[in-house]
Amino acid sequence: MKTFKFPRITFWGVVATTLILLGVGAAIARFTLGLGATTNLSDEFPWGLWIGFDFLGIGLAAAGFTIVAAVHLFHARQYEPIVRPAILTAFIGYLLVVLVLVIDLGRPDHFWHPLVMWNPHSVMFEITWCVILYTTVLSAEFAPIVLEKFNLHAPIKWIHSVSLPLMILGVLLSTLHQSSFGSLYLIVPNRLHPLWYTPLLPILFFISCIASGVSMVILETLVLSRKGRTLLPAALRANLAKITAVALAVYLVVRFQDMFSRHALGELKHLTYHSAAFYFEIIVGFVIPFILLLSHRIRNSRRGLYVTTLMVLAGFAANRMNTAITGLESYPTHTYFPSLLEVLIMTGIAAIGFTAFTLIARYLPIFPDMPQPEPDEHPFSSLSPAVEGE
Repeated sequence: MKTFKFPRITFWGVVATTLILLGVGAAIARFTLGLGATTNLSDEFPWGLWIGFDFLGIGLAAAGFTIVAAVHLFHARQYEPIVRPAILTAFIGYLLVVLVLVIDLGRPDHFWHPLVMWNPHSVMFEITWCVILYTTVLSAEFAPIVLEKFNLHAPIKWIHSVSLPLMILGVLLSTLHQSSFGSLYLIVPNRLHPLWYTPLLPILFFISCIASGVSMVILETLVLSRKGRTLLPAALRANLAKITAVALAVYLVVRFQDMFSRHALGELKHLTYHSAAFYFEIIVGFVIPFILLLSHRIRNSRRGLYVTTLMVLAGFAANRMNTAITGLESYPTHTYFPSLLEVLIMTGIAAIGFTAFTLIARYLPIFPDMPQPEPDEHPFSSLSPAVEGE
């Protein structure tokens, strides 16, 4: 007879539970007291931390369409072991974005309005429908993983029979969605700071989300590969790191060429509120990780990949927050700083995302079985190569 075992209490489990409970309390206050009483949003800053978090969540979910397109449309079969974690990351990312939008808009009872009240001339119309359709496609792509756990093979065969059109549709929708988020800020050319405003925003958003999405998958496998458990071969992680480096290089070339052509580089001559934010974003999140990932030793080191992927994600988060908040501020006269409840809701939702990924990866067949432990097991061990013989 099996006995029930309570989950082991860990430090990070306590932290995540605390953040989730605080976030739930803050969300209840938001719905009870209203947007004006619980946030620092105003007519000057109607979009704040939560919209920046939406940009972040959608971008981190980009690994879903990137890996699916590479494996199933371009037959890069060596990346097949990360298709499921990439789809799971995208699925959770989009669900969290929907949750943030529900809290931000504050009228969950009106969720059906975009389905019947169309405004095809609005970028928000495209974004809304891309979120709805791509979340539906991700549900269909994720369903076989759940059905496999319960040995329900008949529905899996039906889903597999339509999998190719689903994948093509998912890649198209996600590509449209990633770039349309950048298009959203093309409506404020006279307000968004020249360091971030450019007609190439949709292209820059698309390129940067590839680097961040792949980095997120690398980081997830590193965090979950503990106690002798190896989720991905070190050589495959090194190849993913190469993809990240290429995406960072393309992004830097396109962005600085665009700034040069728009004469925006002059904004960097003096250290100001905006130039300081730009330097942090570019140097920490793009230049340094790109240089580090050129090293064979870094790409094959757990510690090296930890550091570089965290830097890429920090730079990506800074870029989205700078576009959504910093670039719209006129320091020091017109600034926006989120309220405590805004921060608690955001951290609570982030904790839900990390907890959901950890639990689903633990109980569903997300990662393939990799029996060989890595020689460079501890995340803070030395930078010794993880691939034997290299």
